Amino acid sequence: MNRRDFLKTELLLAATMGGGVLAASLTQAQTPDGNHRTNIKTLLIASHPYPERSIINKGLQKAAESVEGVMVRNLETIYGFDTRAIDAQAERDFTREHDRIVFMFPTHWFNITPMMKAYLNEVWGNVGPGLWQGKEMLVVTTAAGGASTYGETGRLGIALEDVFTPMQASALHAGMKYLPPLAFQSVTASELPNYQQRLIERLQS
Repeated sequence: MNRRDFLKTELLLAATMGGGVLAASLTQAQTPDGNHRTNIKTLLIASHPYPERSIINKGLQKAAESVEGVMVRNLETIYGFDTRAIDAQAERDFTREHDRIVFMFPTHWFNITPMMKAYLNEVWGNVGPGLWQGKEMLVVTTAAGGASTYGETGRLGIALEDVFTPMQASALHAGMKYLPPLAFQSVTASELPNYQQRLIERLQS
């Protein structure tokens, strides 16, 4: 997906807010019902290159924050867009304290976001193999493209989940177990509650 399509999708999703779908879903996600918890100490690293336009990923972050046992760190909220500002030592300390690391981001030109790439460079890049031995990695991503782009019959000929094979390589290099990604494609704001529920279920499993 190119930048123009990415921006177009974000604007369309923002327009859907007028119907109240997003407002209701975000309110629901902000209110833990007491059943949302995980026994796995989880660190979720969230990133979005255009946070002011974020609809789906913002809603997913709210859902993640409703799960007890999940610590959410949004890179743009903490560091802005300065890739040199990332505190590598502090981020490594947070990672050491958790057993499952979740990376959540919108698919950005068939890749992770710039800040997330910088995060991996700074936090993971200067340490050798086996850095996070025994931990788990889960990738959560969203994309505007659907069957015409992804899958055997799509333009790419591969599933959205398989676009992020470099993340799997990173996990294996670090000694982690790479969990099946949670990938949402052809995203629409009206389906946000469903996406949130699926994310909560994965975080609890």
